[in-house]
Amino acid sequence: MFFLAPDDETAAATRLRGPGRAFESVSCRFIEPDSAIAEWDMYFAQPSADIPPLEQLLGWSWPEWVTPPLNDGVEVFALPQRLTRALADAGSTELEELAARWTTRLRADDGDDMTDDDLLAVLQGIARLAASAVSTGGRLYSWSF
Repeated sequence: MFFLAPDDETAAATRLRGPGRAFESVSCRFIEPDSAIAEWDMYFAQPSADIPPLEQLLGWSWPEWVTPPLNDGVEVFALPQRLTRALADAGSTELEELAARWTTRLRADDGDDMTDDDLLAVLQGIARLAASAVSTGGRLYSWSF
């Protein structure tokens, strides 16, 4: 789940229960948020419809933890500010290209176990959250377990 919060402390407080209805959010299932965030950040820094080699993605700057994973596997990540701005400014063509590239990578990595979420709709929702974050001074986060 990706959500908008005013600051890291507020986002960290969601660790045990998740963001719930108290926060504007976009839900998605079976997506590893850290690799997704790195993939999106790489796309905006180096736009291309082609998926970069896995080694390049693994070497990319990954999102920072607001709460590190414990034995329960729950994680809260902060999206990089540059990615939030890029998502907020992204046009429909950019989001469509990014969704296609992300889908290609997930399909190659996960095959039949790939999420059944509409990845373009997920990105469009997150881009709306990003625009709200930019206009309100909030920040985008990811909560997962």
